Amino acid sequence: MKHPRPYPIVTITKKGQRAIEEGHPWVYAGEVLSCPEAAENGTIVDVCSEKGTWLGAGLLSLSSLIRVRLLSRNPNDAFDDGFWFRRFQYAWAYRKSVLEPADLTACRVVFGESDGLPGLTVDRFNDILVVQTLSFGLEQRKHTLFPLLIRTLREDGQDIRCIYERNDEALRDKEGLPQHKGFAPLPGEAMPAGTVTQITENGVKYTVDFENGQKTGFFLDQKYNRRAVARLAAGKRVLDCFTHTGSFALNAALGGAEHVTAVDVSQSAVDMARQNAILNGLEGRMDFLCADVFDLLPRLVEEKRREWDFIILDPPAFTKSRRTADQAARGYKEINYRAMKLLPRGGYLATCSCSHFMEERRFLGVIAAAARDAGVQLKQIEARQQSPDHPILWGVEETNYLKFYLFQLV
Repeated sequence: MKHPRPYPIVTITKKGQRAIEEGHPWVYAGEVLSCPEAAENGTIVDVCSEKGTWLGAGLLSLSSLIRVRLLSRNPNDAFDDGFWFRRFQYAWAYRKSVLEPADLTACRVVFGESDGLPGLTVDRFNDILVVQTLSFGLEQRKHTLFPLLIRTLREDGQDIRCIYERNDEALRDKEGLPQHKGFAPLPGEAMPAGTVTQITENGVKYTVDFENGQKTGFFLDQKYNRRAVARLAAGKRVLDCFTHTGSFALNAALGGAEHVTAVDVSQSAVDMARQNAILNGLEGRMDFLCADVFDLLPRLVEEKRREWDFIILDPPAFTKSRRTADQAARGYKEINYRAMKLLPRGGYLATCSCSHFMEERRFLGVIAAAARDAGVQLKQIEARQQSPDHPILWGVEETNYLKFYLFQLV
């Protein structure tokens, strides 16, 4: 470094250096060789190799196993308001480039590490921004970040009303941060009376409860996968398993399915899916069932039910760590095997995994094993991933998590 810098220096191992040079923005606690005792939690630090080579600058998290989250590998960056504003501008410009204009009112505006803002998630539901702040350093800077986020969108002519924080996330515990949710108190900004809004995606209307819904209130990452299902569903009888609030089921029905049965273990999710069907005028072509898919599918196979020719499997993440990946693989195999046994020859299957711990090669192996046991052969129609507002950053495997496949059974 040619000029003195004002930041404490964290020295890391060769392993940590290699990870950064390959594009990963995290430094784990076990990779830290030295860190000044006076360095405060959440402060910006310089990360250097054992030989003193400057590798980048990031936010220090003293309570987390992820000890530093890199913000920049440009030594000329100053972490002032202009830096953060540019990051938001880059993120929004990217969405405008990769999404259709109609999709910008319901999209992920910031996807953490992929947008150079590690630990920050921002989803847009019309005029509401729902934010998760999952790093100590960003939590400290919310008073700076939130007004700049709103300014970015408003200067582009977007109607943004307020920010709602969904910080009821267990990952905050690892950062030493309390969990909470509620409207962000921003000077001069009015807060709505309720926490329910409406969005439109692929022509389907949804009621979104951004206070109580899963994650930020709605899963935006399957946007274009739902569209692929809608194209394939015309004239078919569809069974949508793990329907949540009905997104795949509604897309299938709006795509011209003869009939759609939507199943979820949560009664509140089923109730919301039914309300969404009414909202779209589709209730006459849909029915809803509150049931555990792991109990339902074997029973339907035993009863030799054959009324569906298209089955959709969109389960929640069966594993959130490598320790439980084997158990998750058994779960994926079970539901795929049962679905294949239910479908006729020529029937269609949509199946996916939303856990990055279930690696693609292993997931495909599970599906292949299920097909062998079911005595069927699979003709692959499409292999897809998450929508591009959740961009995959090469070198950061955690951003590559959603695997989605469409098959015909032959």
